[in-house]
Amino acid sequence: MMGAGSRLARELADIAADGEAGVALRPEGDSMERFEGELRGPPGTPYEGGIFRLDIKLCGQYPFSPPQMRFKTKIWHPNISSQSGAICLDILKDAWSPALSLKTAMLSLQALLCSPEPKDPQDAVVARQYLNEPETWAETARSWTAMYAKESSKDEKLERIVEMGFPAEVARAALERSEGNVD
Repeated sequence: MMGAGSRLARELADIAADGEAGVALRPEGDSMERFEGELRGPPGTPYEGGIFRLDIKLCGQYPFSPPQMRFKTKIWHPNISSQSGAICLDILKDAWSPALSLKTAMLSLQALLCSPEPKDPQDAVVARQYLNEPETWAETARSWTAMYAKESSKDEKLERIVEMGFPAEVARAALERSEGNVD
């Protein structure tokens, strides 16, 4: 396990040193098995300007088995469940190799945001919309990015809830508990 720990330390240092990659990773608590990842929405996509949070779990077999990843931030994408955040990406399953890293996996997710694969969907409804109504899909993806992934939208969300008649303190607490999900 010593080798895995030092590898993880190198991976974390590599991600921290590369501010241009648009990804970040931090341990949750004292354990080196649970992490929160962040990735910036790629420019030129409906996700541009968004900061997407990921829940990342490593089993005791890492790097010989893939990390378990899911989006904590709601996102409208054919290969990511709009309900659970589950991700359909081959390197997170059977195409994983110990030569890959957490950074590689996160950069692959960023690439997936640029190039959805609707023929191998995680969310069939989103995939169908992507194929049949691309303008509506892009508009919905931009809307979800604005609503769930942009930090500046937290004030707007709070304002919307207060306008519904809820006290600001109650609205703020509810937004924190739901990780910004207005629904």
